[in-house]
Amino acid sequence: MSSFRDNDSGRAHDARIPKHGRPHAAIESHGAGLNTLEFTAFVGAGALLAGFLGSLTGLGGGVVIVPLLTLVFGVDIRYAIGAALISVIATSSGAAAAYVREGYSNVRVGMFLEIGTTVGALVGAAVALHLRVSVIAILFGLVLIYSAYASIRQNPHPTDDLGPDRIASWLRMDSTYPTPNGLQSYHVRGVPLGFGLMFGAGALSGLLGIGSGAVKVLAMDKAMKLPFKVSTTTSNFMIGVTAAASAGIYLSRGYIDPGLAMPVMLGVLAGSLAGARVLAGAQVRVLRLVFSIVIAFLAIEMIYNGLTGRL
Repeated sequence: MSSFRDNDSGRAHDARIPKHGRPHAAIESHGAGLNTLEFTAFVGAGALLAGFLGSLTGLGGGVVIVPLLTLVFGVDIRYAIGAALISVIATSSGAAAAYVREGYSNVRVGMFLEIGTTVGALVGAAVALHLRVSVIAILFGLVLIYSAYASIRQNPHPTDDLGPDRIASWLRMDSTYPTPNGLQSYHVRGVPLGFGLMFGAGALSGLLGIGSGAVKVLAMDKAMKLPFKVSTTTSNFMIGVTAAASAGIYLSRGYIDPGLAMPVMLGVLAGSLAGARVLAGAQVRVLRLVFSIVIAFLAIEMIYNGLTGRL
């Protein structure tokens, strides 16, 4: 465990922030640990790294932010989830606009599926406020393990043209996306199954403060047979709306601290932009492997701390 030395007294102070009340108020009331400026700087640096790794793997920074704040800085997990949701809204909004403009995102599919994810997010956020912290930590750890697995195995694959689907045709979901050879048309299938999976993705987002992009991509890629690029970009388009629905409940209960959410949001946003620039020339397979190892370690820590009641 890291410690920092007070310049006047020479005492070594624990770097973990007390886990009750508002994170910054906890620092001031105890007079120990990091001061507000140091806490903000370290959280911002951690969020920068989380956003960078999340951008390179396509899973977003939320899967790193919550365990980072709870395990390293000792922040109450509900405040950590609130800050992570704000960062998801910020990072999704910027990228989503570019993907829609370039013609990758299927807006009709995204808006329809948002009904399921928004309802799920509201349910998940409401449930999270009544669960024990240890239960949330264990659930988060299990989702992290799946995210690590998804990061390794995530590979684009060609989508076979299975013909039009009656429900998708009625909702006019079939569309095109740009390729090096021009616009490529595709058909959307499995709308009811995809809608059900989106409810689950929204519930995870509200419950754990993550974008649940891996579940959204899985639903559109595997269940609805969308091309992989369309699945990932449409997922990014949806994530911000899902997080906004959850964040409203956390805000109403006082679990979004501006002093914590601001450095997290700015750090993740800057890290995501940097990751997008590096992605083109990076060895993505190696990066995914490193990311998965880190995520698996955090998952074990979250589950262990949840089972032993240390959070």
